[in-house]
Amino acid sequence: MSNAVLYKSNHNVVYSCKYHIVWCPKYRRKVLVGAVEMRLKEIIQEAAKELRVEIIEMQTDKDHIHILADIDPSFGVMKFIKTAKGRSSRILRQEFNHLKTNYLLYGPIPVSFQQWGVRL
Repeated sequence: MSNAVLYKSNHNVVYSCKYHIVWCPKYRRKVLVGAVEMRLKEIIQEAAKELRVEIIEMQTDKDHIHILADIDPSFGVMKFIKTAKGRSSRILRQEFNHLKTNYLLYGPIPVSFQQWGVRL
């Protein structure tokens, strides 16, 4: 990739908005492992595709997930977060019975507007 910034545009703006989003299960329980981790990534990718959000990078640990996403400013970062968290929580609870009773899947969301490892 060159040093030039890659801009996108919609009907009325030209933008390059990349967000570093981090969220974790309630009480940072270590539940994002194995099949749960893989399914979580699939659900988030599906939500991103539906909402026209570009996932640049996504990494999980046992107790949190990091997403670096390029989101249209007229669309809004919170709409993507709301959709991804709500859908993943609902689907993971339906598919993995051990998540139904033991854990509240998500707590508060810190959203960072710094860019880590990405040249703008």
